[in-house]
Amino acid sequence: MSGPGGDGPVNEGRRRFLTASTLVVGAVGAGVTAIPFIKSWNPSARAKLAGAPVTVDISALQEGQRLIAEWRGQPIWIVKRSKAILEALPTLDGMLKDPESGNPDQQPEYVLEANPELRSIKPDISVLVGLCTHLGCSPEMVAEIRPAPFDANWKGGYFCPCHKSKFDMAGRVYDGVPAPTNLLVPPHYYADDNTLVIGVDPQGAA
Repeated sequence: MSGPGGDGPVNEGRRRFLTASTLVVGAVGAGVTAIPFIKSWNPSARAKLAGAPVTVDISALQEGQRLIAEWRGQPIWIVKRSKAILEALPTLDGMLKDPESGNPDQQPEYVLEANPELRSIKPDISVLVGLCTHLGCSPEMVAEIRPAPFDANWKGGYFCPCHKSKFDMAGRVYDGVPAPTNLLVPPHYYADDNTLVIGVDPQGAA
C-alpha cells in the first residue's frame, strides 16, 4: 500500500504505534525524567463504548511513573506516588477547595475510607480521570516538588494551562481556580497485587 500521493509504502510499524490506545508519560517526584512505556490490556472499541471494565497490568509500574489507560473514552491516570509526594499531600489542605473530598460525586466512598487526603485504595497508587472538571481539558502532570511558573510553592500535581486550574497529586483542586471540583476517581478495584480493574467497584462496596 502506498502513502498519500504515492510517496512510497506506509510504515506499518509506525501506524501500529500511532494507533496504540495506551501511553505512559511523565514522572512523579523531584528529579525523575524518564518516560517509560508500559502496556496494558484494553477491550475493543465497541466494548469501551458499552462501558466494559478495563483490566490493567501494573506489575511494571515503578515509583515516579504514570500509566494512561482508557475507559469509556476517558483517559485514566494510574500513578505510583513517591514517599515525598505522600508526605506533601497533608500540608496542602489549607490551599484546597475541598481537601476531604466532601462531594460524593467526585469519587466512590471506598477510596476515602483509609485516608481522604490520598483518595486511593492503595496509598501509593492514584487512579484518576485525567480531565479537568472545569471544561474537560486535559491537565499537564507537573510532578516535581519545586517552584513552578504558576506556583512558587508547588508540591507536585496537575496544571491545566487552558484556564489555570491546579490540582494536587491526589487530584484535589486548589482554591481560587476555575475548576469547581476535584478530579474524578473512577470505580475500580485490585483483582490482585498487579492487576487493576477500572470500571467496577470492589465486591461488597456500597
